[in-house]
Amino acid sequence: MKIAFSAAETSGDLIASSLVEALKQKQPNCEIDGLAGDKMLEAGCNRLWHMNEVNVMGLSEVLRKLPSILKLRKQISAHYLENKPDIFIGVDSPDFNFKLERILKNKGIKTIHLISPSVWAWRSKRIKRIKESTDLILCLFPFEVNYYKQYNQKAVFIGHPLAEILKPRKNFKSNKNVLIMPGSRESEIKYLLPELLEAAKLMKLKDDNLIFNISLANDHQLNWINKRIEGLDISVSVGDSHKQISNSDLVLVASGTAALEVGLLAVPMVVVYKLSYISYQIVSRLLHTSEISLPNKILGGNIVPELIQDEANGKNISEHAMKLLSSDNTMLINELEKIHNLLNQDSSSKSAKAIIDYINE
Repeated sequence: MKIAFSAAETSGDLIASSLVEALKQKQPNCEIDGLAGDKMLEAGCNRLWHMNEVNVMGLSEVLRKLPSILKLRKQISAHYLENKPDIFIGVDSPDFNFKLERILKNKGIKTIHLISPSVWAWRSKRIKRIKESTDLILCLFPFEVNYYKQYNQKAVFIGHPLAEILKPRKNFKSNKNVLIMPGSRESEIKYLLPELLEAAKLMKLKDDNLIFNISLANDHQLNWINKRIEGLDISVSVGDSHKQISNSDLVLVASGTAALEVGLLAVPMVVVYKLSYISYQIVSRLLHTSEISLPNKILGGNIVPELIQDEANGKNISEHAMKLLSSDNTMLINELEKIHNLLNQDSSSKSAKAIIDYINE
């Protein structure tokens, strides 16, 4: 059994490494190779191309490396057309992987894409390209499978790897900690943090015992943030979000994967998001979902407050936050615990089984 992978970024390398291990357990003699990072290599994948050849951040860097990225994609497709695998698996990175999958699928090679793009939320016309590119989508969320059924696209729900790491906290005692998670991208942080800091000031006026912390995914904007909080009694840490979430009464969090992490730990939250005026005008016209946060989308309703664009201001954030801090949140926490129950599916093992079953069809 020959299995080819294309993981073009760090998150894809992490998810694919667990999948490589699961495939090796189920099929010890299978041959696995492709575009891979260090974690996939450690898991037993034969790396033919290094992920770092594609894994670039920032528009200017992408443009500078675009010729070499396109050349690499051509090399990968040529290699697998010459040395046909039983299955080709693109992991995330849809802009890079769907074209590869489409080339190989058109030549009769079975293709799978792991991690659905958010086609259910915006830019729904991408479904045509997805159907042309991949035979099977492995989905992290159950609602994604229901979406693909409308378009006769084969999809399997495998659960989310994070649910194997994070689970609802138990026996938590209130400590007045409020965590601020302003996002990981520069644009997110610079639009959201001023409003979140304004909310913190207003909340502090209402309850002087509140303790505020900021948890960052990386240190790229650390100097800018330290200047913004100068004179405020707010601590900043990097890379410890799971510990900080578990130790907080409430989290003020940017919409995205971070909100899912808060949900998996079953901690009350207020979800916020804000873009530039022009970006919001574009995105809002492409959006076709009533819930923008993953916890609400998974649970199918407005379970946690969502404050978007003009509503994501200091006054609104503080009012929603103080309401949660002064409430008995037992029912909310019970709802959030359902997220872990839904997503904890032993995703790597389930993915490996779906891949092997599809190869043998």
